[in-house]
Amino acid sequence: MKTYQYTECGLSNVFIHDVDVVQDDQGEETYTIKNILGLHKLIAHTIISRPRQRMTGDEFRFLRSEMGLTQEEAGKRLGRDRVTISRWERGETTIDPAVETVMKALTNEKLGIDPQLTIEEMASQSDWAVEVTEIRIDGRNPSQYRLAA
Repeated sequence: MKTYQYTECGLSNVFIHDVDVVQDDQGEETYTIKNILGLHKLIAHTIISRPRQRMTGDEFRFLRSEMGLTQEEAGKRLGRDRVTISRWERGETTIDPAVETVMKALTNEKLGIDPQLTIEEMASQSDWAVEVTEIRIDGRNPSQYRLAA
């Protein structure tokens, strides 16, 4: 069992702890990530609900992709153009706090993440700075991913 940096999701700050490691025919270590949908839902839940932290451009792109939206489609839903969405995702400009709240609410609704999570709770993070913090996931039971302690 090892810790795996799960960059395939487009985020550099996601780490899955206690992942099974096997060796391939050439003796190289390989990781098998099971239940990708459950894993991505937990990552999305963490992004939209963590207290006192704004989302990064990479996290915005992750949520948009998980909802199956193009930049143009997201822009239409958020009242912005594709170029603005692209700039946010590349980290060139800061995401508008009100739009960030709407994006979190759309994600929560579309992915069915947490019916108890209110818009007020999601909006309360808009006064805080954008900061990249690790998302640590307990990978011992892929059928029920949870945040690692």
